[in-house]
Amino acid sequence: MKYRRLGKTELKVSVVGVGAWQFGGEWGKTFTQAEVDAILRQARDLGINCIDTAECYGDHLSESLIGKAIEKERDKWIVATKFGHKFHDKFTRTDEYRPDQVLEQLEGSLRALRTDYIDLYQFHSLGNEAFDQDDLWTMLDKQVQAGKIRHLGLSISKKQNIYQVDSATRVGAKTIQIVYNRLDRKAEEEVLPSAIRQDLGVLARVPLASGYLSGKYKPGATFDANDVRHREDPKERDELLELVEKIRREEVPEGVPMATWALAWCLSHPGVTCVIPGCKSPEQMIENAKAADLDMVSEAHPQAWKD
Repeated sequence: MKYRRLGKTELKVSVVGVGAWQFGGEWGKTFTQAEVDAILRQARDLGINCIDTAECYGDHLSESLIGKAIEKERDKWIVATKFGHKFHDKFTRTDEYRPDQVLEQLEGSLRALRTDYIDLYQFHSLGNEAFDQDDLWTMLDKQVQAGKIRHLGLSISKKQNIYQVDSATRVGAKTIQIVYNRLDRKAEEEVLPSAIRQDLGVLARVPLASGYLSGKYKPGATFDANDVRHREDPKERDELLELVEKIRREEVPEGVPMATWALAWCLSHPGVTCVIPGCKSPEQMIENAKAADLDMVSEAHPQAWKD
C-alpha cells in the first residue's frame, strides 16, 4: 500500500480507502456484522487505513457496523463520517443542518462508532444556505477544540459547488470529498485546481462510477428495487455502459482489471489524495488495493502534472 499526506490535516492516508455507503443497505445487499468484520480485517491486512461513512447511511447503521468491527484497533484507522441529513427509510432523507441538530448527529455518530473522536467530520453535500451559517462552523470549531473532532472537511455535491470549495479554508475545512471518475471529470475544471491551491486533501468518491467502471456490467443491465441504481434512467445507464465498453477497448491495458485501472486513473491526478470505492467482499477489497501499485501518473493526466 502507498500513503499520501491528506492536505493540511498532515494525516498519512492510504491511497485506497473503503467507502461504506453500502453497509447502510441501499446497494442491493444487507450486511451482517461478520461480513463487515471480514471486509475491514482484509482492508487492514492490505495496509488500508481510511474508511468513509455517514450518519445517514441507514440511520447510523453503517457507522454502527464499522464501530463494532474496529473498536479493538481504533487507533489504526482514519475514520471519516458526515453530517447534515436524517435517514427515514431507504432512499428517503431530510436535511437537518442547524447547529443543535448537527451536534445531536455528532453525538450519535460517536456512539455508533464506539469512539470518543472522529478523525474527519464532513459537511455532507448540502446547499449554500446550510453552508453559510457562522454559528454552525463556530459550534464545530468548539468540538474540534474539545477533541471530539480532529479535522473538518466538506463533501461536495455532484454539482461541483466551487463556492464551497473556494470557501473551505475560510470555514476551517482541510479536505474535500468529490465525485470523480473516468466518466465524470468535471472536477478537473475548477474544483481540483482550487484544492491544490489551498492544500486541501481530496477524497475521490464514486471512483468506479457506481460500479459501472468495474467491468461487471454490460448495456441492458438491471438492478433490483433495493439497489440505489434501480432509480436511474435505463437509457442513460445503457449509454454510460456503452461508453465504458469503448474505454475498456481503447484505454485499459491488456491484462489489467478494469476496476484496478479505473481507481489508478483517479489517483494519477496530482490533486487526488485517496479513492474511496465501495466494497461488498474481502475479494473486492483485494482487487481495489491493487490500484496502489499501478503507476499511471504521466499517462492519464500529463497536463495536470505539468501545471
